[in-house]
Amino acid sequence: MTTEEKLNLVREVGEEIITEEDIKKLYDSGEPLVAYDGFEPSGQIHIAQGVLRAININKMTKTGVKFKMWVADWHAWANNKMGGDLDKIQTTGKYFIEVWKACGMDLTNVEFIWASELVKDHNYWKLVLQIAKTNSLKRFIRTAEIMGREESMDLTAAQIIYPCMQVADIFMLGANITQLGMDQRKVNMLAREIGEQLGYWKPVVVSHHMLMGLGTPATETEDKTKRTIELKMSKSKPDSSIFMTDTREDIQRKITKAWCPEGVITENPILEYCKYLLFEKYDTMVIERPEKFGGNLTFHSYAELEKTFAEKQLHPMDLKATVIKMLDEILQPVRKHFEENEEAKKLLQAVQSYQVTR
Repeated sequence: MTTEEKLNLVREVGEEIITEEDIKKLYDSGEPLVAYDGFEPSGQIHIAQGVLRAININKMTKTGVKFKMWVADWHAWANNKMGGDLDKIQTTGKYFIEVWKACGMDLTNVEFIWASELVKDHNYWKLVLQIAKTNSLKRFIRTAEIMGREESMDLTAAQIIYPCMQVADIFMLGANITQLGMDQRKVNMLAREIGEQLGYWKPVVVSHHMLMGLGTPATETEDKTKRTIELKMSKSKPDSSIFMTDTREDIQRKITKAWCPEGVITENPILEYCKYLLFEKYDTMVIERPEKFGGNLTFHSYAELEKTFAEKQLHPMDLKATVIKMLDEILQPVRKHFEENEEAKKLLQAVQSYQVTR
């Protein structure tokens, strides 16, 4: 694979890449490359964390990158997820890994690393303190959105140290590339700012698109990152997300009532599902409808679908019917895994019994 072919795959993943020139140099260097993504185990995993993450990681590993998946159990603990119960957080982390096994993530070049293991190394905490000394408290508070929090002096001391830990993760893992969502942009940029200052490097930041929730979009804001966070699906609003073990009935209920105005192509969650999930999994999309309504439509690309929808030649309910069918097919192997694998079944039952906290 040529450098340009590798870059094209990274461009498919990254809504923003800082910088393309930096990642090109990495590929041209021939040195071993490590990318990382981290996740707080919290609640049931939704389709953006499951399927979309698998799609993105598979593209990155195809370029020769080794991927380190950071199970941020201590970070979730610091952020008071799952009521601050570390045992529940770790059970949820194991459940997440089972989902990825079942939904098509190529694990050949993926390594799962638990924060609870790395924090035993005193060098980790030495680096956390070095990072904490580089900037004022105000600078770290400005990264609060990485935890799903508002910028506020009401953050706990644990939440204040959280971004210092996340920056330390990058360098302790030896990651040349950070590949997280747009909501993590601020802390990744902080790592670029202070990496060389501390004797490390400037990691390349590949920020992937955040899949929208299924509800009506909130009032617009000019800040692109904040807008992304406002729109993304939320576990605290179960009907705004498709979860990885949702039944056909769950999918049908959620998609049927999802926001999808006729002819509207901006901030339309159903079209987002088509672009970022369905056309990644399928080469074509066939909309079945009676002859009296124009007969079946076949699309070979998202661009074709978007154009037809914008021209109001495709009704939202016809599109939704096909989306329901295709999503159900994608999630069937995951449901089967959690039905037939006893360990996976126990993990899911435990997670479903937990109360999700922000």
